[in-house]
Amino acid sequence: MTSYATYPEPAGGPVDTRDLLARYLDYYRDTVLRKLDGMSEEELRTSRLPSGWAPVELVEHLAFVERRWFRWGYLGEDVDPVWGEEHPETGRWHVPASATVADVRDRFVSECARSREVVAAAGLHEPARTGGRFTEEAPELVWILLHVLQEYARHMGQLDVVRELADGAVGE
Repeated sequence: MTSYATYPEPAGGPVDTRDLLARYLDYYRDTVLRKLDGMSEEELRTSRLPSGWAPVELVEHLAFVERRWFRWGYLGEDVDPVWGEEHPETGRWHVPASATVADVRDRFVSECARSREVVAAAGLHEPARTGGRFTEEAPELVWILLHVLQEYARHMGQLDVVRELADGAVGE
């Protein structure tokens, strides 16, 4: 991943919308991984919130968000599993004990890389293909990008709180 310094907020003037959305999304992706740095395996698998999710489960969730929205959603690919972060019995975020933190990070990085390819190959106003997530009236890529950005923004706030509760680390 690239550090924030590579993705500064754009100065005034004309801005390429695709580039702007992609840079913000990469900033969030990078921040997720940086938030995990320095946390022990135990901390990454421990919940500090009443809802019960652990940081590694959030990363697993975001990997599947990428998969759902860009591969299954936009491309209409037949991907399995689509909801792989959910425990089959409870529906809650879940990472099997057999999956290491490195496995989860690798899945996240891989899904992000594939999402970047999808975005780079499509026009912002091209609608998603039907047959995957959408069966009719598929949204344009720009809508999907904005949806994914808001999902990251919400979860980054949650991860900020969890990290502060875990070891007092604040900020990026």
